[in-house]
Amino acid sequence: MSISEKITTFMTTIDHPLKDVMEKVVEIISSNPQISGDIKWGGPSFKYKEDMATLNPKIKNYVIVVFHKAALLNGNYGFLEDAGKGKAYGKFYSLSDVLKNENALKQAVENWIDVMNK
Repeated sequence: MSISEKITTFMTTIDHPLKDVMEKVVEIISSNPQISGDIKWGGPSFKYKEDMATLNPKIKNYVIVVFHKAALLNGNYGFLEDAGKGKAYGKFYSLSDVLKNENALKQAVENWIDVMNK
């Protein structure tokens, strides 16, 4: 699977103070070839079999990734904050923050695929 042209266009045209941070998060999530993406709920959204995570570009002082069903993920990734109702937020304030959590973000994506394949 691949990321849609809609995400590419969205990322090209978005005016966000942390656009470089958002681009890196999109790059990391979409680096897994099993993940597909589209624009949903106003931002880049990713799925494998079911919706996995969406970036909310309305927040300007950090980049937030909403993991819709984070309660299904196994493990502590160090960057996810419980948001109630089974959701979790990943908040990234800078590019170095994303890079520090890159492997954990990749692991969360891989774990989502494992969970969906069971």
